[in-house]
Amino acid sequence: MNPVTERDLRASFVNCSKGEARRLGLPRDLAAAPWPDLDFLGWRDPGAPERAYLVAERGGGLVGIALRLAQDVRRSAAKSTLCSVCLTPHTGTGVALFAAPRVGAAGRQGNTVGLYMCADLGCSLYARGRRQTEAGSRFETLTAEERVARAVANLDGFLTRVLDGALADA
Repeated sequence: MNPVTERDLRASFVNCSKGEARRLGLPRDLAAAPWPDLDFLGWRDPGAPERAYLVAERGGGLVGIALRLAQDVRRSAAKSTLCSVCLTPHTGTGVALFAAPRVGAAGRQGNTVGLYMCADLGCSLYARGRRQTEAGSRFETLTAEERVARAVANLDGFLTRVLDGALADA
């Protein structure tokens, strides 16, 4: 992912109002993000941990979506769960259900799309092996490039479902 500015981030959001985008909490050290290793920028709101945000390059521009963390589901520390984007196994609460309001009329009616993702939104780093979990890594015969391509495709599928309301409104 190419480095982005605060202005670009705030302008990219498609499923919240411009006022909400102006008020959302940005990552604390945006300049220090590992841009070459990111397929998307994801972060939890420092002032409101139940809120999260995701910005990805799509169709030659940036698409940002606001997410809400679903109610905390108590999980056993022994249980392992897979992220739906990067397929990294996590123990305990390492995977969380995030819900995104759909774009357009569907979102205004309260329709959301959910996805189980790495709770720290570090999917790009897990797919590249730059970050490890307590659960370790699964044995896969895929190369790092193939894992990254799979994660990008999974994220794109989620974004398509979030944006589907906007396509229907057009």
